[in-house]
Order: sequence, then C-alpha cells, then structure tokens
Amino acid sequence: MTPQPTLEIQNVVKSFGATRVVDGLSFDVQAGECVAVLGPSGCGKTTTLRMLAGFEQPDTGAIVMQGRDVVRLKPYERNVGLVFQDYALFPHMSVAENIDYGMRRRGMGRAEAAARRAELMDLVRLQGLEQRRPAQLSGGQQQRVAIARALAPRPSLLLLDEPLSNLDTRLRLQLRQSLRSILSAAGATTLIVTHDQEEAMAMADRIVVLDKGRVQQFATPAEVYGLPANRFVAEFMGPCLFLPVAREAQRGTGAFWTRRPDGSRLQALAPPNRLLPTHGLGIVIRPEHLVLHPPEGGAAPEINRLAARLLARDFLGAAEELTLRLETGEEVVVRAPAGGVGAALEIGAPVALAVDPAHCLLVPEDMA
Repeated sequence: MTPQPTLEIQNVVKSFGATRVVDGLSFDVQAGECVAVLGPSGCGKTTTLRMLAGFEQPDTGAIVMQGRDVVRLKPYERNVGLVFQDYALFPHMSVAENIDYGMRRRGMGRAEAAARRAELMDLVRLQGLEQRRPAQLSGGQQQRVAIARALAPRPSLLLLDEPLSNLDTRLRLQLRQSLRSILSAAGATTLIVTHDQEEAMAMADRIVVLDKGRVQQFATPAEVYGLPANRFVAEFMGPCLFLPVAREAQRGTGAFWTRRPDGSRLQALAPPNRLLPTHGLGIVIRPEHLVLHPPEGGAAPEINRLAARLLARDFLGAAEELTLRLETGEEVVVRAPAGGVGAALEIGAPVALAVDPAHCLLVPEDMA
C-alpha cells in the first residue's frame, strides 16, 4: 500500500487581477523527502510557497497536509516550519530564545523545550553559542539558527525560501551539503523554493520545474537534467544544444532517424515511456557529450557528425572552453582538455563535432 504523502497540491490555481500566476499546479511530497520547486523569476514558485504557508489562498484547488485540506486554515494553524530568505531572526533575542520561540507558542513545557533545544544545537553544530545574539553570528550560523528554530516544534512540513541566496559563493557551496545533512538527520519533510539549478539538483530528491505557473516536469534531478520533458526544461537545467528536427524512420525501440532543416540526418532516442508529438520536435545534446575532431582526416564518425567553426577560446588551466557555431547557425560551448584538438585551431577554423546517438534526446519544443 502506497503511504499517504505529507503534502499534496491538487490542481491549484492562483491569479492576481487578470494575471494567472499559478495554473493548475499539482505535485506531492512524501514523508522525509526533500522536494525543490525550481524556476525562473515570475514562474509562480514564491506564490506557491506563500500559499503553502497560509499567507495567500488559492482561487481553486486543494492543499492537503497529512490527509487534511488546509486551504482555509490560518498560518499558525498549520503545522509548518518556515525559514525565510533573510532568516528573520529576532535581533533582541539570544540564539536559545530564538529557538525556544516556536516551542513556547505551542505550549511546550520548559524541560521538554530545553531538551529539544539541546538536541537541535547539537544537530546544527552551534553548541556553546546559546547566549549570542544574531548580530554576533556569521551568515552560515544565522542560517543554522533559523533552521533549528523552524524544526524545534516538530513541523510536519519545513518550507525553505531561497535558503542559500544570501551567502557568498564559497560559503554557499560549503553549507549546501551541511544543510542537506541536517535535514536528513532530522528526518524533515522539506520543500525548497529556489531559482538555482545546482542547489536544487544537489539537495532535492525530486524537482518541480515551473514556468509560467505550470509544472513542466516533476522528476528526480538525474531525470530533469538527463531526460528533460521539453526544450524549456533542457535549457533551464543547464547548457545544451537544441537542434530542431523532423522525425523520420524508426530504427528500433525508441530510436529514430531525424532530419534537420538543412537536410542532414541525425540518429536520436526518444525518452522511455513518453509519447512525442508528430511536429515541433528537437534534439537535445549536452556539451559534455560532444567530441571534438579535426574537420578532415580525423576519427569522427559519419553518423551524428556536425560541422562547425571556432568563434572563441577561453583558457581555464587544465581545460579550455571553445565557443563553436554550427553551419546551421546554432552556437555551443564545449569544454575540451588543454592541448587537445582545439589548441591547434585558429579562430574561424572549421572543426567537426561528433555525438553518440545515445546522447541525442528527442524532446518537444513545448509542453503538450
């Protein structure tokens, strides 16, 4: 029997005036799971978080937490912990008092609250800092206090609003794994709202990719990167080469010959268990799967061979990034070992690119 999800969002719609911000949103979060809601600015992710927290009400649809529709409940009536983007710690309170705040509001006894606080101080590795004020803490320490405060009343769902966006790049990378470990050790059921693809892929068990208020794909990080549902997901999740094609003969299970507008043919794979439209298709190729060859006399295979010219070169030490333009006009940046084939090329020189058909994925331009 499939366990009941901690959170179910069922066909939620939210508009502000004539603008529909969230359009038929549906997904679930299982107990102990970390789900990231990911998308560009204006995609509806912050509105989704505000509806889950109770700060906004959907126009239609249901928000079910542990089997109960909470749409009509006030924020304080929902068993939800929230970590704001700026942490929102109380500046006049100590670390201990900040962590105790939610437990006091829930009526937790003094001894139980003290034991819970000690447990969380150990979990977030802030032992000995109980009496410090937020202004005396680093950004990373403030974040951990905010997480401990949100976890203290044992919420059924923890909401994180852009949890790492206020930190510098080095600290963000350091704390990403630390935050994941803390949430895992706490057994927290977590929903993260972020615009950062790497953050979502590193921290989440599953990712909801949003655009224009609609779910474009809901899948594991490996799937949204390696098996994107459409062109938007492919390009949003990382650099890729998108080549418009028409589907021709099928070569085998999931394998097709395709034809590009210039008449050249490429072999590609269709995603498993996914129906593709007849028209409006393209091939997605990640740059790491492109292999550079000399334009003539090299070992490049004739199948899935692309002609290009070198536009720019950036030396990065052990590697170099080559910006290439295909004969059909598309541009792609390829990272190649320093001193390899690309090192001998002059700007404007022709080059051949080869790609294994197994790394050529057929996807629709848009959602069906």
